[in-house]
Amino acid sequence: MNRIAAEYVFTLDGAPIKDGFVEYSEDGTITSLGVCPDPKVENNFVKGCIAPGFVNTHCHLELSYLWRSFRKGTGMAGFIDQINAMRDNKSLDEKLRDIQHWSDVMWNRGVSAMADISNCSDTFAIKKASPMYTRTFLEVFGTEPKDCDSVMSSVRRLKKEAESYGLDAAPTPHSCYTMSPELVSAASADALKSGYLSYHSEETEEEEDMLKYGRGAMWENRKAAGMSVPPVTGKSSLLYFIDRLKKVHPAPFNEHILLVHEVCLDQEGIDAVKQVMTYPFIALCPLSNIFIQNVLPPVSLMRRNGLKITVGTDSLSSNDDLDMVKELLCLQSNFPEVEMPELLKWACSNGAEFLSKEKEYGSIRLGMRPGLVLIDNVSEDCRLTQRSSSHRIV
Repeated sequence: MNRIAAEYVFTLDGAPIKDGFVEYSEDGTITSLGVCPDPKVENNFVKGCIAPGFVNTHCHLELSYLWRSFRKGTGMAGFIDQINAMRDNKSLDEKLRDIQHWSDVMWNRGVSAMADISNCSDTFAIKKASPMYTRTFLEVFGTEPKDCDSVMSSVRRLKKEAESYGLDAAPTPHSCYTMSPELVSAASADALKSGYLSYHSEETEEEEDMLKYGRGAMWENRKAAGMSVPPVTGKSSLLYFIDRLKKVHPAPFNEHILLVHEVCLDQEGIDAVKQVMTYPFIALCPLSNIFIQNVLPPVSLMRRNGLKITVGTDSLSSNDDLDMVKELLCLQSNFPEVEMPELLKWACSNGAEFLSKEKEYGSIRLGMRPGLVLIDNVSEDCRLTQRSSSHRIV
């Protein structure tokens, strides 16, 4: 039996335990927890906080080879130009090396489960071998309506390949600005059938300009390339997406739907989401938003409306790291009213709920194996600092 104690234990299944301990078996199963009778006599008392393993709800592990390759602050149009130019600038062996490295980094920093985006099979074998649980979202792109059937046939073959590795996987639509209306609905249909959908939504004002007004850098780039453009609706891209979902089946949508980024979310969009989605979740990727265009989502508005917030790292094409603590520190710094228990709920239990893995991950309870993480260098009032980092205990 193993035992560790810390200044705080955040079980996320009740109030934080000051001077708490956790006991666990060799395989990580939680066997006991509570308050230390005397912290001074604990053999393994650490400074900092113990939390359950993180759940990273938005990652593009296959893009790990793009680390430190992109210019910052280009906006979405400039970002897309860069990713198109660099997507295949390394050999498969180099890509696999980077995928393995960053998968190990995330695990060692305490990520126990992940919602990962894939466009190809590069990550499949590594995810199969990893102790980290992953649900793989097979991202669908395609701007030309005539290509809808062939694109869907291709991604369904990729789904079979992922399943041959034992992965939970299904197609999912990327976004309104990279897909024809027909393909948004077709990919959404496959995603909803699986019970889970992840969608890049309202990431930038350029996206909104494209859908609402038929203008902006992304619109002009598509037109210049001779590509089809999405319909100009006069609505936000989120409302457009909901309209496309309704082409699949009538509301309500009882599936788990993850809206990623939502930088431009407003009250009208929130009201629409609540009206048609039974289990909506938001994935915040603040460091990615700052990297691309130096903006942040309306977190205060989300909190006032009781939205279920989760946290992701996005990819190393739009981030300098895959570090959940750095994402949480960014959120705490910009929204100081959010305290540690709520931040950890976003980073752990809400993500586990999105993946329907809340009986396995996201909280510290007897009989569970969520993974245990030490977050060190926190302040006396239990807030993250610039020196805070996370380390897997088990």
